[in-house]
Amino acid sequence: MTAKMPAMLAPGRDGGHRPTPGPYRADQIRSGEPYELSNGHRILSMGTGRRGSAANLIGGEVLETDPAVKSAGVDLGFSRDPLHLRAPDVSVGDFANEPGWDPNAPPLAVEYADTGQDEAELKKKIAELLAAGTKHVWVVRLTGPRRVEVHEKGRKVRLAKPGDTLVAPGILQNPVPVLALYDRDAAHEATLRNLLQRRGYESLDAVRTEGKLEGKLEGKLEGSREGEIKGRRDALLAVLAARGLAVSEAQRARILEAADVEVLDRWLVQAVTAKATEAALAQKSTPARKPRP
Repeated sequence: MTAKMPAMLAPGRDGGHRPTPGPYRADQIRSGEPYELSNGHRILSMGTGRRGSAANLIGGEVLETDPAVKSAGVDLGFSRDPLHLRAPDVSVGDFANEPGWDPNAPPLAVEYADTGQDEAELKKKIAELLAAGTKHVWVVRLTGPRRVEVHEKGRKVRLAKPGDTLVAPGILQNPVPVLALYDRDAAHEATLRNLLQRRGYESLDAVRTEGKLEGKLEGKLEGSREGEIKGRRDALLAVLAARGLAVSEAQRARILEAADVEVLDRWLVQAVTAKATEAALAQKSTPARKPRP
């Protein structure tokens, strides 16, 4: 969440009076409009800067691919009543794939706070999320030292730093490294782990181990190499399937015919973020290796 500023202030805030409900209702806000609602008052939610935009994407990717997650969304709006409409930067829960606002607060919400953050508005948003049923609110600070504030109802705010992990029992299966909410490489590593687990592999090392075991069972050194290659092929197809990327017959044949371990490893890494299968299988030139003495 970056530079989200109130567009209208509720009358009666000064002097200790209870804020007066505003004139707006959730059904008056259309999908795509840059507004949230707090007690009937519109809150202007402007676009996200470059740093926040990249962080939102990689953080959402890590959370959405967790094996226990049913659905996740960016700027997904929920409205618990006609006077309130909130849209966390990243929401994790069980949302219907339908138009309109979701009536339930996400169990896990992530907010990215960058330069220009309206701290008073952020504090109010966190309070409304927790009051509506959100169990965990993670505020990822993009300014100053890297840190994540963990907000939970009835508990003091906790700080997590790079090297720490974040957990959401009953929502996420895997702990989330703090660095994976900031750093692209760390996010890709966590995402690859999640996608492999969705296909029955604990990790990339497990894929490699399975390939070696298959080779040993064949009783040949060549069989070990073939088993390792087969494990990579299977892992690549599993990641593409988990991400919902279509694989044509020609592309499948290309994967099954590939026999270079380095090429298959590169394709596997590219498949984590590629928007299409052809992009995942893109060739990249590599510098010629110097002959060994």
